[in-house]
Amino acid sequence: MIIQRIYIDTSIIGGYFDDEFKEATIKLFERLENNEVIFVVSDLLDLELLNAPQYVRKLLINYSANRFERIELTEEAILLANTYIKEKVVGKTSIEDCRHIAMATINKVDVLASWNFKHFVNLDRIKGYNSVNLRFGYAILEIRSPKDLVKYGDD
Repeated sequence: MIIQRIYIDTSIIGGYFDDEFKEATIKLFERLENNEVIFVVSDLLDLELLNAPQYVRKLLINYSANRFERIELTEEAILLANTYIKEKVVGKTSIEDCRHIAMATINKVDVLASWNFKHFVNLDRIKGYNSVNLRFGYAILEIRSPKDLVKYGDD
């Protein structure tokens, strides 16, 4: 069985505790527990969680460290993120979001999971990110909400 590599952003961690997003997020974490997926997490996620409530910061500690692949923000990712801004995929205030997209792209994850519908899980934005990716020699990045990444029923 191929284990899917899913890059998670900060909204996934918060979604675990949010009434609107809890059900699908918990199901995604169940896939992690069942060794069906591995979460790709970045140092940027760690930084963003510093200001979160303690119970949110502690969520990932409940899982074995080998269920995560850790990646770091590199100069290449910074340059690619800046290109998304320069190409007007999103505005300058979304640079941190662009860095998540760039790290996921460069590290060739299978999919980026997010509840951020304004800057990530948005067809126009996805097309914009992937247009830049293709023009600069990177692969297309799948971007989905956890609802698209969990199994429903027995089929």
